[in-house]
Amino acid sequence: MDEEQRIALFLDYENLAIGARDNLGGQFDFKPIADALAERGRVVVRRAYADWSYFDEDRRMLTRSHVELIEIPQRMGTTRKNAADIKLAVDAIELGFERDYLTTFVICTGDSDFTPLVYKLREMNKRVIGVGVKDSTSALLPPACDEFIFYDTLEGVEVTEQVRGRRRRRGEGAPSVETTTEVTEPAPAPDPEPGVDDLAIVIAQTVAGLASAADGSVLASSVKRALLRKDPTFNQADYGFRAFGEMLSHLADRGVVELSEGPAKGDPEVSLPTRTGGEDEAFALLRSVVTDLEGRNGSPLLSGLKNQLRKRLPDFSEKKFGYRGFLQFVKAAQTQGLVTLVWDDEAEDYYVGAGTGS
Repeated sequence: MDEEQRIALFLDYENLAIGARDNLGGQFDFKPIADALAERGRVVVRRAYADWSYFDEDRRMLTRSHVELIEIPQRMGTTRKNAADIKLAVDAIELGFERDYLTTFVICTGDSDFTPLVYKLREMNKRVIGVGVKDSTSALLPPACDEFIFYDTLEGVEVTEQVRGRRRRRGEGAPSVETTTEVTEPAPAPDPEPGVDDLAIVIAQTVAGLASAADGSVLASSVKRALLRKDPTFNQADYGFRAFGEMLSHLADRGVVELSEGPAKGDPEVSLPTRTGGEDEAFALLRSVVTDLEGRNGSPLLSGLKNQLRKRLPDFSEKKFGYRGFLQFVKAAQTQGLVTLVWDDEAEDYYVGAGTGS
């Protein structure tokens, strides 16, 4: 089991407060962030940076949550903003050097100016989590972090109907998770959102990659960490699941993965089904297409063959079965004698022929 994470939290408060006001139509609330971090470890440092004369109500809210307020008393405008940013960055680096026990730094901002700070903290072997309001977060910042949480998606954050309507018109839409103060009976599991098929492909590909690189079993926690490395903004709630384990269980029911008991409770082993009916059908489709093409024009080249399969099965994807690429899928069919692969130097490609297997 991983050792408990010890977290240092830094808030670029003006960025968060203005982002929440302009993009969510309400006041910034610290509690959803505190609750989300409590699930990830123990927060031992909490600091917020701003000219607090402009955030009087917010100051009282943060004080009640035991956040240390760092005063940046300067004129309005760029000068004050830069002073707050520099002070936050200097304090974070100083703590990174002086407090070896700190394992995770949480930088709450959407400002891309903090990207070099994120890189430096990661270089110091610190895990970095970013938090920002979605519409006011630079596209450069999330990929730099180990994990990035959009404040809008946290439980307890209220988004006005006007904002929801504006996002629907833009075609956005990660659904928010509704919460209630009444606890009468467990809420039913939400229906998975569109995009779960794409998610299944990514999960299968990730499990296959981890299995090929690892000596032992692949744990659910390892899969989650790998997904966050690929996309720091990944959140199972965007697909309609309340927990990562719930998402894996849904994919196991669909036959995408198999789950078995792991060494720790709540962290099962994840593997790909050894063979599935769908994979057999895909191999048979490949052999059938190759046979037809071979009969008309001779052995086809590998390039373009995938499009021929999709003419018969529009949603075909080798990644559904855990293969990283189409060549790997065809090579797997070759091991069963269903097709043959012959490299041609002149064509700089493989010729694919029908095999003798059934």
